[in-house]
Amino acid sequence: MAAQDGLDLGSLSASQQEALQQYTDVTGQEIGDAIPLLQRSQWNVQFAIAKFFDGEGPDVVAQAQAAHDSIPRATARHENLQEALIDDAFLPPTRRPQTEPAPRVVPQPSALYRTPLLISLLLAPFRVGYKLLAGVFRSILYFLTFLPQSLRPGFVASSLSKGLRQTNGRRVTLPKETAQRFRRDFEEEYGECSLPFFEDGHAQALDAAKKDLKFLLTVLLSPEHDDTESFVRETLLSPEVVSFINDPSNNVIVWGGNVLDSEAYQVAREYSCVKYPFSCVVCLTPKEGSTRMGIVKRLVGPMTPESYLAGIQGAITRYGPDLNGARSERAAQEMARNLRSQQDSAYERSLAVDRERARQKREAAAAAAAAEKRALEEAEAAAQLQEQRQRWREWRATTVLPEPDAGAEDVVRLAVNMPASSGAGRVIRRFTKDTTLEELYAFVECYDLLQDRPSGGSTSKPDGYEHKYGFRIASVMPRETFEPSISATVGEKMGRGGNLVVEDVLMDEEE
Repeated sequence: MAAQDGLDLGSLSASQQEALQQYTDVTGQEIGDAIPLLQRSQWNVQFAIAKFFDGEGPDVVAQAQAAHDSIPRATARHENLQEALIDDAFLPPTRRPQTEPAPRVVPQPSALYRTPLLISLLLAPFRVGYKLLAGVFRSILYFLTFLPQSLRPGFVASSLSKGLRQTNGRRVTLPKETAQRFRRDFEEEYGECSLPFFEDGHAQALDAAKKDLKFLLTVLLSPEHDDTESFVRETLLSPEVVSFINDPSNNVIVWGGNVLDSEAYQVAREYSCVKYPFSCVVCLTPKEGSTRMGIVKRLVGPMTPESYLAGIQGAITRYGPDLNGARSERAAQEMARNLRSQQDSAYERSLAVDRERARQKREAAAAAAAAEKRALEEAEAAAQLQEQRQRWREWRATTVLPEPDAGAEDVVRLAVNMPASSGAGRVIRRFTKDTTLEELYAFVECYDLLQDRPSGGSTSKPDGYEHKYGFRIASVMPRETFEPSISATVGEKMGRGGNLVVEDVLMDEEE
């Protein structure tokens, strides 16, 4: 293919030449300007058309490619020899994950359920009997507590511990109310709280950490433990620990609970807590599962602020690169989704533009076809009307009364000035005084035919045709217009003679 405007069109592939042809047919743009725009649109005709009409904004394809190239890759985790040996010896990677899974604890709302009144009345006798038996049984257990530990039955210890946990006098509430109560009790005991405790249930805190790719620090306290107060005042509320947790760049969510509450007690059981105060760091472990939350660090028992902070920082340092990689990959995926959405929107806009143009073309073609059809129908109707008019004139020319003789009586002599379009000039003719004005109009209408052939032909009147004269006859002095009446005669209107003039009248198009 020959070069055009310095561009070698022969170097384009068949699909590119087809795209160029489609683009130029729609936009009418010069080839020299169309090819660079198509190249910037990756030879996508729809995108190129949208850029041509809507303006060329940012290149979404280039942005998507740049976003894909700029995805940070997860930094490799560095382990020392001791950690590697421990992992190889106890946690085979092909058999089980390296971190303990973090369960999602949802407290059961069974304690919040209220029995209907009717059922309560039916079960009231059984409830009274149960309370009496339970009272007797607790009394027996109370006396058995005086026995040495070695002589107590196993069920006594378990029943006592269970009774102590369940009869602490704390009302079972919803997780959000429990979190608010824990914060109030914490502030009443240790002063104003400077830690951002999560004000909802542990399951919601775990979901927030998983969604936002943050670390969840779970703190479980037991007021009955001797080291709880010193741990909170000296370690948990130490300036360095509070500053580290409140730093947004560390991405730490703190959830605290009192094991006397039902939810915190369930969390302690699920997380295998055997010593208080208890803390653990939980985060998403992408290398062990895209949706798996794992316990990456346990901090059990009293410890110094330095040791406590070092344990948290070590877990964050070790698993932070994995979360950063997952966070960057998620951001890149979100950007790619947004770019695809923008591309789809641009494609839909271009399709809407094409549909609108196609609709306008169809409407214009339909209007042109309707106008052409209407003009054709009008032309056919005009031709048919003209044909019927000519047939009527030929028929009417045969019925026009002949001119009376010069010596006849009761004759009206009229001088008629024919219209300039007929070319007849001034015609003088005699009419009987009984000649109607309609007969006079017929004489003027058929004057040319009366000159060409004699009357008495065999032409018949066309059916359904009503003739209308395209002129009017008027007298000169005085000015009076005469209508083609079949009752009025020339003798009544003009007497013995007169001068008449024929004037053309523009007929209405519908007529």
